[in-house]
Amino acid sequence: MTQSENRPAGDQAPVADVKSALAGFLTDFKSFQGEITSRLQQQEERLTMLDRKSVIAGRPALAAATETGAPHRKAFAGYLRSGDDDALRGLPLEGKAMSTAVAADGGYLVDPQTADTVKSVLKSTASIRSVAQVVSVEATSYDVLVDHADIGSGWASETAALTETATPQIDRVTIPLHELSALPKISQRLLDDSAFDIEGWLAGRIADKFARAEAAAFINGDGVDKPTGFLTHAQVADAGWSWGNIGYIATGTDGDFDAASPADAILDLVYALGAQYRAGAGFVMNSKTAGVVRKMKDADGRFLWSDGLAAGEPARLLGYPVLIAEDMPDIAPGSTAIAFGDFGAGYTVAERPDLRVLRDPFSAKPHVLFYATKRVGGDVSDFAAIKLLKFSVA
Repeated sequence: MTQSENRPAGDQAPVADVKSALAGFLTDFKSFQGEITSRLQQQEERLTMLDRKSVIAGRPALAAATETGAPHRKAFAGYLRSGDDDALRGLPLEGKAMSTAVAADGGYLVDPQTADTVKSVLKSTASIRSVAQVVSVEATSYDVLVDHADIGSGWASETAALTETATPQIDRVTIPLHELSALPKISQRLLDDSAFDIEGWLAGRIADKFARAEAAAFINGDGVDKPTGFLTHAQVADAGWSWGNIGYIATGTDGDFDAASPADAILDLVYALGAQYRAGAGFVMNSKTAGVVRKMKDADGRFLWSDGLAAGEPARLLGYPVLIAEDMPDIAPGSTAIAFGDFGAGYTVAERPDLRVLRDPFSAKPHVLFYATKRVGGDVSDFAAIKLLKFSVA
């Protein structure tokens, strides 16, 4: 007889109740656990959906942030098309204060993107600007201090008395800024066309007008309401050169190169320039002169001229880069048709960074005029850094 069979019937009932209760508890717990797992999964799915919605909802905010990053451009475009300057007047003078708002009497400042386009075109054109020193100023003029004499020096010993050395000679060159203007014209019908790129059109027209005016002034400008060109300064034979003048080398033939040895004058021009300038030097001439020079050969029959090996690389003459500037004079009796020098040291262009535009819908109806202005000046800053080739006997 087993032990369970020996137990009384009253003792077996509680054990069965406990087993039944335990089984029920385990069943309920498994059900509760499954429900919790299901709820956790649902909660995770909800969080995932919320994350996706927040990302999608955030995208317009990013686009809006991009748009609000250039409020002046939108306001300026509205002003160009319709003359509505309320948005421009309401712009805060924060961050790029030079590119936000200006009193309407003098015109409104061009938005930074359009201004950068104009600057890029000016820099890449065939102008002295591309090789000169260019500085931005906020004043009405720019001063250049030039030390064109060496500081005196001497040898000293332990016991000998020291002698006073010579002091350097410093000259101040003042470059005044002048107002450069352009007046492009367009029809109101084109302005009403929303597909028309008004900013790109305006930048292109302004850059074209400014580039041509600057290029001419930096070479031949008389300094009256315009920059002073390097060819307008007094020119003297290099043997008698002094500060304030531009030295020249004569070809030996009036209005032409020497018939027997034409290249000699170019070699003399190169070595008339100081050694400290030759490392950064280059030639400047127009296309007609370049057509003559590129035919020259040395004594061994090799061309002095070599074209650039890569796109955008300038041609070279005797190893020095050549800038083709059409405002240089042609070869003629007494003309200085070729310049050679370190224009980064010898010529300085000073300008204000702002570019203004004033809309005029009245003066040329039914067209609209845009009066664009900027302030720019230029002058020789080191007279020893530029030499000229003069087509004359002496």
